[in-house]
Amino acid sequence: MQRVESRDSFLQKLAEIVGHANVLTAGEDVARYVADWRQTYPGAARAVVRPASTGEVSAVVAACSAHGVPVVPQGGNTGLVGGSTPDASGAEIVLSLDRMTAVRRVDCLNNTLTLEAGCTVLAAQQAASAAGRLFPLSLASEGSATVGGVLSTNAGGEQVLRYGNARELTLGVEVVLADGRVLENLAGLRKDNTGYDLKQLFIGSEGTLGVVTAATLRLYALPRNVLTAWIAVNDPSGAVQMLARLTDAVGERVTAFELISRQALSQVLANPVGGMRDPLQGDYAWAVLFDVAETSARIDLSPAVEEVLGAAMEDGLVLNAVIASSERQAHELWALRDHVPEAQRLDGPSIKHDISVPTSQIPDFIAQASAALEQAVPGIRLVCFGHVGDGNLHYNQSKPAGMADAEFRAREDDVHDIVHAVTARFHGSISAEHGIGRLKQAALLEHKSPVAIDVMARVKLALDPANIFNPGRVLPRERLIALR
Repeated sequence: MQRVESRDSFLQKLAEIVGHANVLTAGEDVARYVADWRQTYPGAARAVVRPASTGEVSAVVAACSAHGVPVVPQGGNTGLVGGSTPDASGAEIVLSLDRMTAVRRVDCLNNTLTLEAGCTVLAAQQAASAAGRLFPLSLASEGSATVGGVLSTNAGGEQVLRYGNARELTLGVEVVLADGRVLENLAGLRKDNTGYDLKQLFIGSEGTLGVVTAATLRLYALPRNVLTAWIAVNDPSGAVQMLARLTDAVGERVTAFELISRQALSQVLANPVGGMRDPLQGDYAWAVLFDVAETSARIDLSPAVEEVLGAAMEDGLVLNAVIASSERQAHELWALRDHVPEAQRLDGPSIKHDISVPTSQIPDFIAQASAALEQAVPGIRLVCFGHVGDGNLHYNQSKPAGMADAEFRAREDDVHDIVHAVTARFHGSISAEHGIGRLKQAALLEHKSPVAIDVMARVKLALDPANIFNPGRVLPRERLIALR
């Protein structure tokens, strides 16, 4: 590991704060920090700095502020929009929180978990489970995605339907501000009406307003009885109707409800991991994977769910269904869903979207967007999957058979424009949980109201007047300069 060269006095100062071993400059040491996992935004960093405490983060940020050095906060680097990696200038430092992994407190009576931002989502789940509680945020990258990262993008995952996204799961945050001061609010209060709810400024801000160093998160009772099912439906309309029937029958016990297109499933089955197979026989265009969970071991949800499925099959709403008979089978069903992104990557170039529309409008959105894309790019393959229960679709595209990779990539802007235009038609959002970063900045400016953009820019300048935190992400530099 390369030591900081004494000729760079600024990096020497950072080394005095975090230790020489934690200021990385050698190419082999910084490689995993300077490019996103899709290799879409490779960059270069002046250094990667790895503090071990909030105090060290504070001192590093204060030094960067004094020297005018831009800071790119980074968690697990699992982002998809270019928001957590440095640009190509080599002027930015990456502030990695991967050493800040302490679980500070588990309060079972208050149902809260306080831990540092470098903890992975999986570690948060495990800490809660060890205390007999549930931390419900769950997503495919939970083994590497960090708490600070999911708060910075307001991630949702697979159980938003019942528990909400990161914003709803967060009761308090500890944040280092642009001048190095620490805003500490980790009490875990559910009711606090003493002015502005400041934590909400930082959740979803993608590291542009401050560095989240710790958080207090909500915990819940562990589910004692979970039913997992995979069902075949004719179309997205059938899926939405099925969600309504299931919710009518068991209420908030529906914890997850995922829509998966045949193209998405086919890609997973074509690139099997551990011998994955189709849970159902026959040909069907759309699948739904859902969980229904109950915290009381005395309540059996099976009769109610089976009754709903039976009636739906009689009505032709559901074509076929399988209910997991064991925890292992449930994991196998969820593995199919969780491997969709990786299967699409292995299939070749893809264009990704993370949109949301009202749940009732999902069928119409898919129909209109699919028709428009087919007309623009004949043969385009639609890899559609997502959290139908909360209106969030990962509406992705793979290249037509026989089309060259370069030709497909050249159509990316056209495809984005079509999908975002249809999303706007339904008063939806171009980003439901991945954030804006660099990838969606132009689309944000086009589809977000000018007043909202102006307010966001003024908040940014109020908290970070020198624009040292993640400059050029979310809001373009030009918008901020115009307000100064």
